[in-house]
Amino acid sequence: MSFVPSHRTYINYLLNKGIIDSYAVSLESQTCWITLNTDNKAEADKYLAKSPLYKYWTYTIEELFVYDSIHYRLPALQ
Repeated sequence: MSFVPSHRTYINYLLNKGIIDSYAVSLESQTCWITLNTDNKAEADKYLAKSPLYKYWTYTIEELFVYDSIHYRLPALQ
């Protein structure tokens, strides 16, 4: 838990730079989902390796074909 504040600082930095689109954590399943904007898996891995929590992770990187979210849509017409 002592690494969480510095990890969150790093995640916020990547969010502000537009490298991370979304970040979600489940304490129940101890699972995290991160959507990164990178050109390839090696670049994504490079960003993940800089996290203070990296040595505690077991993860896979998967390339998304489609990523859709209500946040990326135009506002509804009224």
